[in-house]
Amino acid sequence: MQRIRLRYTKRGRLRFTSHRDFQRAFERALRRAEVPMAYSAGFTPHPKVSYANAAPTGTGSEAEYLEIQLAAHRDPETLRTLLDASLPDGLDVTDAVEARTSGLADRLQASVWEIRLDGVAPEEAGRAVEAFLAAEEVLVERRTKNGMRSFDARGAVAQLEATSIHSDRPDGNACAILRLVVRHLTPAVRPDDVLFGLRVTADLAPPVPAAVTRLAQGLLDEETGTVTDPLAPDRDAATAAPSTADGLSTATVQGGASPATSGDGTA
Repeated sequence: MQRIRLRYTKRGRLRFTSHRDFQRAFERALRRAEVPMAYSAGFTPHPKVSYANAAPTGTGSEAEYLEIQLAAHRDPETLRTLLDASLPDGLDVTDAVEARTSGLADRLQASVWEIRLDGVAPEEAGRAVEAFLAAEEVLVERRTKNGMRSFDARGAVAQLEATSIHSDRPDGNACAILRLVVRHLTPAVRPDDVLFGLRVTADLAPPVPAAVTRLAQGLLDEETGTVTDPLAPDRDAATAAPSTADGLSTATVQGGASPATSGDGTA
């Protein structure tokens, strides 16, 4: 049984798809691409797909991850191409590697988010960021299935900074861009929680809804705030592992016989 890890995106209008919507679209893509999936046991078998830390509905993402188990071996890049062609534009499969290590979900320690604040001056956003980072604790509230819950949004933020770009809106107004690195803790702190915290600490209230995109997720370097590619260990393991042919050659040499001879030395 082979395991393949995939990176995919949610772009444009497809950022409004829920995780369940994506699951349905992805399972249809598996059927269209004729992927030889492994299935669970029981009365209602399901394809073995593991989703990891999906982005909230309404946010874009360049770095979503999942893992599939196959009943037959396939080349990861060929599989990526087939699945990408079977999904709608905006749900794009951008990377595929064979799983050679364990714990993909454990490597998703943090996310890098870009938050676009149209109608907010960069200077105003910068002052709000300074106030947020200076606070020891920023309590925010979120409605859950068990009612309203209060938690600290500041502790999860590893990095937050404000920059500016020229807006592509018809009025040509500048807008502020926040770059946020947030640790994956329990309860999870989402970009909208940080935006609520900016309102609490600095009364920052964008006139239009923020456009939020996840740029990366993976292992977090606490010193630099860098988030690294979670598929890199699988690529490194593939590079370090000997090929099947090399492994066979080594084994037969150690056994004292070449692949072309039998145990009695005759061809």
